[in-house]
Amino acid sequence: MQLKPLSDRIVALKEEPMTQTKSGILLGEAKEAPAYAVVESVGPDVKIVKKGDKIVYKNYSTTDVKVEYKDYIIVKEEDVLATL
Repeated sequence: MQLKPLSDRIVALKEEPMTQTKSGILLGEAKEAPAYAVVESVGPDVKIVKKGDKIVYKNYSTTDVKVEYKDYIIVKEEDVLATL
């Protein structure tokens, strides 16, 4: 099943927080989930963001959806703060 966003919405796959650095140092649990995700699909009215972009978004302005054991978000393009 694939989510197809409407209008200026973006569907993105939430990324899991890092638990270990590249050098092997273990990190503690974060108090907040990371506010970034990888774009899976975009609606027809999205102008700047494209599939495959890593985005930083406003945490409180998303809709969380779980599909086939994966955590997705649906967010308006105007609530995307930056791309990485």
